Amino acid sequence: MGQDHIRYDILAQDALRGVIRKVLSEVAATGRLPGDHHFYITFLTGAPGVRISQHLKTKYTEQMTIVIQHQFWDLKVTEQGFEIGLSFSDTPEKLVIPFNAIRGFYDPSVNFEMEFDVPAIDEEAGDSAEITVYPAEKTESEAKPAAADEEKKEGSVISLDSFRKKH
Repeated sequence: MGQDHIRYDILAQDALRGVIRKVLSEVAATGRLPGDHHFYITFLTGAPGVRISQHLKTKYTEQMTIVIQHQFWDLKVTEQGFEIGLSFSDTPEKLVIPFNAIRGFYDPSVNFEMEFDVPAIDEEAGDSAEITVYPAEKTESEAKPAAADEEKKEGSVISLDSFRKKH
């Protein structure tokens, strides 16, 4: 088996992040969420390009989950990421989040979830790339925002390393 010069692992992650980009772009264009849709987005607070207030960075030193539902403003989406205004304990905050910093995306209204294995800042990029996609088969009692430290029992993990040639 030859060396993967195409880097399918990176292409697959980019394609799945493209789903998030498209969904957020549509919300930004209309200014509201369609139907009962709302999103939980978990991201690494120390990832390159993430911009949050020092207060939030101190409180969430490694990762943070935001909810995009009723009260948000100034949602702007680019190829690389998005920025959004949210309120935390009645304090307005502007967050800038690159798509590469996202670890999880969950829409409980349809039980759709994607998780990305984003390397921590001190880990080497490229060592491991895993993507977990949870189908819309969960019951309502199982549907809840994912704490990034919790282990998932449902869904299947696709290790993209298994498709790479080992040297």
